[in-house]
Amino acid sequence: MRILFAGTPETAVPSLLRLVEAGHDVVAVLTRAPARAGRSHKLRNSAVHEAAERLGIPVLTPASLRNAEIREQIVELAPQAVAVVAYGLIIPSELLDVPTHGWINLHFSLLPAWRGAAPVQYAIAAGDEITGASTFRIEKGLDTGPVFGMVTEQIKPTDTSGDLLERLAGSGAELLAQTFSLLESGQAVATAQQGAPSHAPTISTQAAKVNWQHPAVAIERHIRSLTPAPGAWTLLAGSRVKLGPVTQVPTVTDLGPGELREDLVGTGSHALRLGWVAPAGKKQMLATDWLRGARLEPGMSFDLEDAE
Repeated sequence: MRILFAGTPETAVPSLLRLVEAGHDVVAVLTRAPARAGRSHKLRNSAVHEAAERLGIPVLTPASLRNAEIREQIVELAPQAVAVVAYGLIIPSELLDVPTHGWINLHFSLLPAWRGAAPVQYAIAAGDEITGASTFRIEKGLDTGPVFGMVTEQIKPTDTSGDLLERLAGSGAELLAQTFSLLESGQAVATAQQGAPSHAPTISTQAAKVNWQHPAVAIERHIRSLTPAPGAWTLLAGSRVKLGPVTQVPTVTDLGPGELREDLVGTGSHALRLGWVAPAGKKQMLATDWLRGARLEPGMSFDLEDAE
């Protein structure tokens, strides 16, 4: 099948590779334009951009899909379908009917659960035990289109969003390849989504801040759900500290919310043991190493008020 592939991050690369491996004709790749990254702020191509260049596939990096030039390019490519995996740009309705089979999205949830930009993060934070991936035809609504297929994945008690996304990227790539094989053979059937939807909008920096007055179990999930990105954080004496996964310590209940004692921190219920931290402007390190260097006074606490 003649396919245009639209994707950007590392989690989309397995799908691109799997479609090529399956023998589909990937005529071009749509991906986000190079962005500045790292301390050097050098422009870097997206992971999908790099993979496409290794495969010798032409790459398109429009800042928007709303201009006439990119529409003409897509029409000229004449794809039978567009595969979409974490692309990141809004697809105008006038482009949806250009390919014969439409735009087929791989979404990392069991739709209609967790429609939106951060389904894996919300599933972990909510304490879901099962999640998965879905392929569906994109329509005007946000992740509302009819579903071709699903694959399930158990959420492990220690999973970070990075861990879970890595597994879903692999199983989702297989699902996407199967969907396109069925489309090519004329056997694909898309069915309307069933059940009440839940939503997973983009997580703001402020929403990633830890509220130490919440119960320990909620904070533990919150931090795992945001590891590695966008990253959970807190304040200590007004200075930001990024936090890695923590461990619940139910036997310690005498610490107030945010109060520190060695590598323990109090919450609205019982204590948590800190894992790694990354103080402002520094690389991540074990909390025990950081605390030795920080020389905190007894009874010191992470700030409870909002950041300015």
